[in-house]
Amino acid sequence: MPCVTVSFQSPPVPTTNRSSPLPTPSAAPKPRHPLSPDRLASLIDKCKSTNQLLQIHASLIRYGLDDHPILSFKLQRCYSSVGRLDYSSSLFERTQNPNVFFYTSIIHGHAVNNFHERALDLYVRMLTQGVEPNAFTFSAVLKSCPLELGKALHSQALKFGCDSDTYVRTALVDVYAKGGDVVSARHLFDTMPDRSLVSLTAMITCYSKHGDLDEGRLLFDATEEKDVVCWNVMIDGYAQHGRPNESLALFRQMLALKLKPNEVTLLAVLSACGQLGAVASGRWVHSYIVNHRIQLSPHVATALVDMYSKCGSLEDARLVFDSIQDKDVVAWNSMIVGYAMHGFKKDALQLFTNMCSRGIQPTDITFIGILTACAHAGSVSEGKKFFNLMREQYQLSPKIEHYGCMVNLLGRAGYLDEAYELIQDMKINPDPVLWGTLLGACRLHGNTKLGEKIANLLLSQNLANSGTYVLLSNIYAASGNFNGVAKVRALMKETGVQKEPGCSSIEVNNRVHEFLAGDLRHPKRKEIYKMLDEMNMWLTAHGYVPQTDTVLHDIAESEKKRSLEVHSEKLAIAFGLISTQPRATIKIVKNLRVCSDCHNVTKLLSKITGRRIVVRDRNRFHHFENGLCSCGDNW
Repeated sequence: MPCVTVSFQSPPVPTTNRSSPLPTPSAAPKPRHPLSPDRLASLIDKCKSTNQLLQIHASLIRYGLDDHPILSFKLQRCYSSVGRLDYSSSLFERTQNPNVFFYTSIIHGHAVNNFHERALDLYVRMLTQGVEPNAFTFSAVLKSCPLELGKALHSQALKFGCDSDTYVRTALVDVYAKGGDVVSARHLFDTMPDRSLVSLTAMITCYSKHGDLDEGRLLFDATEEKDVVCWNVMIDGYAQHGRPNESLALFRQMLALKLKPNEVTLLAVLSACGQLGAVASGRWVHSYIVNHRIQLSPHVATALVDMYSKCGSLEDARLVFDSIQDKDVVAWNSMIVGYAMHGFKKDALQLFTNMCSRGIQPTDITFIGILTACAHAGSVSEGKKFFNLMREQYQLSPKIEHYGCMVNLLGRAGYLDEAYELIQDMKINPDPVLWGTLLGACRLHGNTKLGEKIANLLLSQNLANSGTYVLLSNIYAASGNFNGVAKVRALMKETGVQKEPGCSSIEVNNRVHEFLAGDLRHPKRKEIYKMLDEMNMWLTAHGYVPQTDTVLHDIAESEKKRSLEVHSEKLAIAFGLISTQPRATIKIVKNLRVCSDCHNVTKLLSKITGRRIVVRDRNRFHHFENGLCSCGDNW
């Protein structure tokens, strides 16, 4: 366990942030207080408001008890607990020779209110005045420590014999965990004399934060009595690290045990629903909030807007958005981005205008939404206007995401050279995603020369991924350069690059069903493949010709056709057709960009079946209806 000794410098004399009109003692003789100090201490502990404390404080001064050490300490602590840290600080500064309890209380007050530098300053001041810290001091001040300073305090906790205290050890676990030193955090945890639920939760948080969810789950399952905070850590960990199914499953377990979720739980679960596109599960959570009369805070309301948007239910998203009182910029951004990802540029721009007219300053996220909307609509001139507006009127420096939107906009509109120049002129280093966006535009417009240039750049810098090879191969195939296609296939085989498997999910009866290409795992696989054969007959009758040139594998033409037939989104559509009522909307989430063959098939199926089919792929939403797609074949 590394323990570092760091020298502390004495801080300046502290000042309070707000004026503190505390009662002032006078030099006049004081009568005896009718209540005993014990009774007064009890009254202070029961105070719930600043006014009550001020009245008692004035009474203490009147009867000459303002210097009583216990009463003064309790006043200081209670002022902090009712949100008046300024009063607490002022009282502390008036205290003659404050002892360890006074210091610990004021340090704790600053730490829990996120005034971390001030908490550390007070700790240093305490040491310089010769006051020895105790275990409660360390557990308080460690809340304010980054890793290196935490190591120094760890050394001091050892020096003063406080390191074995459960609260101190838990705080140290938290310091090492937040600093990314998982090994040290686990060593401290394993050597704790007594483990509390707080220490267990701190260790589970450490694993969850760093993505080691399986280790975290082992600790979680081994914890017999868990509170809502412990459950939240695990539920949110799954949601934050792309395991939404497990997040929802754990949430259901929590409810089965009659534990009441709080705002943190709901935010995590709504995020999981949004990732899955599980609108029925999301609606259930919404109804749970309403039925249990849980206050719809701005954070939860905004999470509902985001969830409904990602699940393809913009009408529900807008209803929730309109119900939010005193909307902040985060709520506006959520709805603007929702319209943008669905390609509804007009609605996104109208919302932007409404937001600005209310005096709300747009943020960088706002402009990501606006530029995305322009890119999906192919509105080059408007996109350029907003890109300039962001920099010139709102003084917002473009981030990599804004450049990505502009490259996507210019590239898909055919301005490939301009998009390339924009990347070259950027003040920040382009990432592989940005180059991949332009490479996708090269595929769209058949620009083999620029496509090769970008692909070679990514390969030479070891930045290429499976998508790079697939796009380059598609560019060669579209231009009839099958030697190039063979070269890419050979290179993929040589470097061991595997194409990321496509996965499509569909929610039916509150359960999310996932399909891979050619999947045979589903219990209803016979019915699904029977429907797939029927779909192929419909498509053939309507003149559909499979786009076998998009298949990378070096296989026979008949095998290429069959591989296209069993793409994951087609299996999900087949399952949707046999599992939902006629004319019901089918909603699918795809982890990759929808291929051109599946896009054409879905357009035809929406016309043949009379169904509205909504597909969320990696890039955007596609609303298929009566043989057309909302993207205008621009994706």
